Formats: sequence, C-alpha cells, structure tokens
Amino acid sequence: MDPTRAFVKSVKRVVVKVGTAVVTRSDGRLALGRLGALCEQLKELNNNDYEVILVTSGAVGLGRQRLRYRRLVNSSFSDLQNPQGDLDGKACAAVGQSSLMALYDIMFSQLDVTSSQLLVNDGFFRDTAFRKQLSDTVSSLLDLRVIPIFNENDAVSTRKAPYEGKNCLQDSSGIFWDNDSLAGLLALELKADLLVLLSDVEGLYSGPPSDPKSKLIHTYVKEKHQREITFGEKSRLGRGGMTAKVNAAVCAAYAGTPVIITSGYATDNIIRVLRGERIGTVFHKDAHLWTSIKEVSAHEMAVAARNSSRRLQVLNSEERRKILLAMADALKNNESVIRLENGADVADAEEMGYEKALISRLTLRPEKISSLVKSVRMLAEMEEPIGQILKRTELADKLILEKISCPLGVLLVIFESRPDALVQIAALAIRSGNGLLLKGGKEAKRSNAILHKVITSIIPDTVGDKLIGLVTSREHIPDLLKLDDVIDLVVPRGSNKLVSQIKDSTKIPVLGHADGICHVYVDKTANIDMAKKIIRDAKIDYPAACNAMETLLVHVDLSRNGGLDELVAELRHEGVQLYGGPRASSLLKISETHSFHLEYSSLACTIEIVDDVFAAIDHIHHNGSAHTECIVAEDSEIAEAFLSQVDSAAVFHNASTRFCDGARFGLGAEVGISTSRLHARGPVGVEGLLTNRWILRGSGQVVNGDRGVTYTYKDLPVKA
Repeated sequence: MDPTRAFVKSVKRVVVKVGTAVVTRSDGRLALGRLGALCEQLKELNNNDYEVILVTSGAVGLGRQRLRYRRLVNSSFSDLQNPQGDLDGKACAAVGQSSLMALYDIMFSQLDVTSSQLLVNDGFFRDTAFRKQLSDTVSSLLDLRVIPIFNENDAVSTRKAPYEGKNCLQDSSGIFWDNDSLAGLLALELKADLLVLLSDVEGLYSGPPSDPKSKLIHTYVKEKHQREITFGEKSRLGRGGMTAKVNAAVCAAYAGTPVIITSGYATDNIIRVLRGERIGTVFHKDAHLWTSIKEVSAHEMAVAARNSSRRLQVLNSEERRKILLAMADALKNNESVIRLENGADVADAEEMGYEKALISRLTLRPEKISSLVKSVRMLAEMEEPIGQILKRTELADKLILEKISCPLGVLLVIFESRPDALVQIAALAIRSGNGLLLKGGKEAKRSNAILHKVITSIIPDTVGDKLIGLVTSREHIPDLLKLDDVIDLVVPRGSNKLVSQIKDSTKIPVLGHADGICHVYVDKTANIDMAKKIIRDAKIDYPAACNAMETLLVHVDLSRNGGLDELVAELRHEGVQLYGGPRASSLLKISETHSFHLEYSSLACTIEIVDDVFAAIDHIHHNGSAHTECIVAEDSEIAEAFLSQVDSAAVFHNASTRFCDGARFGLGAEVGISTSRLHARGPVGVEGLLTNRWILRGSGQVVNGDRGVTYTYKDLPVKA
C-alpha cells in the first residue's frame, strides 16, 4: 500500500460520484460498459461490508438524447427544414432522470443489489430538519445494504448560474451548484470516510491533460498547487469539469473527508483506490505534513544519484571494496526476511495465474541468494576499475596525454520479474562508481523493496543512500526517459515490447537485448554423446533464462543415421515439448511452429533440419536475436566458419549456451546481455559501465597555430 493512501485502511463509508463525461459516450449515448463496471465495483464493495453512496450525473444528457428523438419523430418535413432550437434543460432532466434510475435499477437487480433514489435540489440543505432526516434515511438504507443513489433534481432547480466568489461547496445560503459540490456536501453531511470523484482523466494534472508537459499530481497540497495549476477546458457535458472537482475536493478534504479524483473509464479504479494503490490524485487535510513521504520528482532522483556517485568516486579503492563486502554480509544476514518478502510475491503471482517461467525468474531460492552473495564478493576482490590509465602518450616534450577509465555517470535500469537482477546491478554500479535508478516489475515489488532497503542501509553517509534509487511508480518512467542531460545510459531487461517502447521513448543511449533466441547447431561431424549433453544443459539447466536454447538445428545427415532420433529422445526424456520447422515436423510427426523467432522461456523448443553449416548460419541470421549461438562439431574448419561468420554477441564451439553469463565469464555479475553493436556487447559487467576521459599534463605549452611545438607522439608505458 502506498504510504500516502494508508488512510484507506480505515474507510467504512464511501461516497462515489460519477460525472456525465463518464456516464455517457462522446456521441451523448449512455456508456453501458462503464456503467456496468461501476455497478459491479459497487456490488463488490457492498459485499465486503463497505457502506456505499452513489452520486450520479447524466440525467440531462440522457433526457436530451430521448427528447431529440421524440422531436424528430413528431416533426413534419417542413419542420425539419427550419433550424431546431435548443431543448429545455429542465425538461431533459425530467425525462432523463427516470430513464437513468431505471437503468441503474436493472443493472443492480442483475447483480442482486437493491438501490434507491434520492433527489435533492438547491435549497434543501438550508433546512436543518431536512439534513437530519436525510442522514437518518441514508443510515436506514445502508443498514439494509441498500445503495442510495443521489442526483440533483434539475427539473425543478431554481438556480440560474454558478456561485461566484467562494471556493467552497455551497454559497452563503447553503446552495450547491453541481454534482461535484453535491457529492462533497453529502460526504460531509453523512460523515463519509472517503469521497471518490470519477473523471474522464486519470486525476489532476499540473496543466491541461492534453499538454504533453502536464504531469499527474498524485498528492494535492493546497499551499503548493493552488497557484501552480492551469486548468483546461470545462467538461464537454454537464456543468462540472476539473475546476469543479478540485473546488469540491479541497473543501471536503480540508473539512475532514479525504478525496481521491481518478478515472472512471477504467473498470476497477474504485477497487484499486480502496486497496491503497497510488492512482489518481489524493486530497487530504494532512497532505502538507507528509514530508517523510513527499513525492520526489524524476529529475530530483536522477540528480541525487549523480551527486552521490561523484562522492562515491572520491573514495579510494579499499573503501569501495568494503562497501561491497558489507553489502554481501547484509544480504546473507537478512536472507530470512528477503525470502519472506519474496515468498509473498511468489504467492501473489501464483494466485494471479502467472506463467511458470515468470514465477521461476521471480523466485529467490537459497542457492540463488548464495550465488548473489558470492558474486558481490567476487566483484569486491576485482581489480580497481576506476581511474585506470589505459594509454599514455607523449604528445611533445613535457606534454603527456593519458586516457583514463571513469564511470558513465547515472544508469537507469528497467527490469521485469527478476529481483536477483537488482542485486547484481546495484553491486556493479557501486564497483564502477555509477549512480543508479532501478525500476522493477510490479510482480516483485516486495522483493525489490526489501533488497533495496538492505543494500542502501550499508552505504556510508559520506556517499548517501540516494546513490541507488528505487522507482516505485510507472508514472516516473516517461519523465526519467526525458532526462538525457542527467541520465547517461538506459538498460531495459525484459520483453521485446518493453525494449522497443524504451527505445522509442528516449534520446538517452539504450543498451540491452529484446529477445534471447539462442540456437544450437549440431553438425554431421558432432560427437553425439557430447551433443546430447550440451543440448540437455542448454535447454534444461534454466529454461527461463535468456541464454537457454530455443532452437535446435540439426544437419540433414543426422536424420538418416539415427543421430537426430537420439537428440530428440534426450529432450523428450527431460520433458521438453518439441515443435518443428517444415522439415522436422514432417519427419518427426510433431506440431509445426508458427514462427522460428520465438522465445519459449520454458521446457519447449523448436527443431529444424538444415543442409549444412552455411544453411544453419543463414537460419540464425534470419530468425535469431543475435544473442548466443553454439555449434557442436568435431571438424575444426566447420567450427571456425561458424565462429567467424555468425554475427551474434556470443558464439560457442562445443559448449552450452548457458555459459553466456557475466558471473561465468568472470565478470562478477552482469547488468544485462547486450545485443547492440556499440559500446558493449554480450554480458555487460563493470567494464561495460565505464567510459574514458583524457588527462593532459603540460608545462605551460600553448598551441599558437602549432608554431613552436614539436609533436613526438611517443607511446609511454602505463604506470602500475
């Protein structure tokens, strides 16, 4: 639960207001799908012992639609030739009110819920006796599990124009103007614990929602936002709009009833609000006191990470080494609480019906935690990567140029359901002196939170725990991707869709791979026993890994001498589901795959028969993802042809694709596996997170048109 929404745990009575823009479509007709979803949510709340009160708009719009049709039916041809005047709004309200309530009654009846209608108008709330009777009636209905539905009786309303000069729910005579202010007034009168205002946008924005520069405000602080917000156009229908909602929300919240404005277009937003999820905009009288949980902008997070990284770089090698050793100890000492939080994530994932491959990646087993601890300690013992002199050149007498290794700056790593990635990436960032922002998948939110807490707890105050920031909201991502002046590299780890979206959304360099479609080609010269061992490991060792075999290519001669049958039997013995290309599916009588460009991430793979090594290479180039490929062959010339011609990040001879891993390569850990061709390729460890800068040491030299300088360009030994 988001800390700014913790108050919803004590909510019992809730008022929900739905506006005309939500109730109706853009053509004025009723949005039956949205109304159905609204009623289903209210039924769920009712069943869960919430006291639910609904305030609805839409009667005027519905009545106008019906009266337009009636006028059309009753018009003569000559009537239709003349301009039609506007329909009387009060007549529209009278017709629409009964139709709207009939619709609610039908929908709620289908859900085995009883609803009731209460019409109020302008001056009722000036009457103290009315207010008491209203409260008593509503209490009786709620005791009977009946949902009261309120609307203003526009048909007999005497109000001609909205109140002016007061930013509150009612004017000096106690009159409300629109259903937003009516909802706010009812929330206070009926002592509701929460008011939910459903809108046609996600919440309150800093400017018009259509403006790409506008940002969603998650927590409204009157002292801060009252002067900063620019409102867009009024609602396309009805009398309200965001201005009316904010007026009502501010007055209700500061009088004691918290308010959340959120979208009514989503089918489950009311439920999500009451779960404490961070959606919409919350209004609360204590919002200005929430300093400990104040929102930090994306820019502030990135700048804080950069400042901390610069302080980290000032430390000497031994001090950075001690931070990593302390991190390894903290992971080991907190294993039980880490596994407890991870277990909760896994249980939720299983309950939600996630695929086994995702659950496998999500699970932090004891051996995985031990492996992480070992990797962090390995990084600690590695040679100091920062400030290494890569090259020294004498440009001229007493003018020495040095090429020095240095951190990239600030990394933004977006990953999905692998909490172990957080540990690896954090350790690499510390070793390489980089600031880090992490955004993990929602499936691992508890695991990521506890791992982040454990890791940042050991970072010394001289560096600051803002060195590693954990981004908990998806809403921050678009803003972070715009910060090409602060963030230096984005590393997305996840699906092809995720990587493509990131690449299309930022000017910041992106390093990563979209798919892990790894091939093993078994040549006719292969040792079959060795081939069986390699393909078994490449597929079985960890099927969900990106370096697992997804396609097995087999030389055609092996389909004639029994070699193919042995390979197939080996995979079937391990429970692997086999799919074939056109040739293999026909020969082996297995289902034909719908695509060769397919990453199963499970106990399944594709088999195809090829004519020779060059056909295998062509197949890989046409269908692969340039990740990791393997040839099993005894003929060294064929093997060398494969190794030199396959254009992938990692190419192996007689070794499992599972070796493509930062830890197994001796890198300590990896931030990911890059299939890019710039900067870093393959498993990206510390070296891939470094760049270089140039240090020039002189003794007063000036260029002066290159007169008086004798260039020597002499390579000098690199100092130890």
